[in-house]
Amino acid sequence: MANIYGYIRVSSADQNESRQLAALREKGVPAKNIFMDKRSGKDFDRPQYKRLVRALRPGDLLYVPSIDRLGRNYKEIQEQWRILTKQIAVDIVVLDMPLLDTRQGKDLLGTFIADLVLQILSFVAQNERENIRKRQAEGIAAAKSRGVRFGRPAVSIPEDFGSLIRAWEKKQLTINEVLRRGKMSRSTFYRRLREYHQ
Repeated sequence: MANIYGYIRVSSADQNESRQLAALREKGVPAKNIFMDKRSGKDFDRPQYKRLVRALRPGDLLYVPSIDRLGRNYKEIQEQWRILTKQIAVDIVVLDMPLLDTRQGKDLLGTFIADLVLQILSFVAQNERENIRKRQAEGIAAAKSRGVRFGRPAVSIPEDFGSLIRAWEKKQLTINEVLRRGKMSRSTFYRRLREYHQ
């Protein structure tokens, strides 16, 4: 008997997947058959997607909320679609695009239309990914030009850092005592130590 599956993807851990989950539940996808990755759509190297593909059998039905949830790489979306529909022989329904329902129009015209729509949507998904990256890069560059600094603030070196190093090297102080007095982590200490000796 064929099983019904669903696949959800969000780009990061802080994004909310509830809208996608609700759409799959509305279609009657059992909770145990919903696979979700919190990863970028740049490729298909995603653990839950791989588990899903291993679980699928010929005749199963896979629901995907939208094509960009499947992925954002034009060539790889085309390749995965081929693997799923031709090699594994599952049906796929893309919920926000009724033309991408492999249960419908299995004749030549239906297949042609579905393939055409898939190519257009795959292109749009990758194009949007590239636009997002471009906007991020522009935003970072603009912030840097305004003097915004990224990353953790630099830990300042205590004024008596040289004497702390000498005492530590002479084994008059333990490393823990040096870290406590210098108010720094071990990795910061060793980085500053290298800089100090250079």
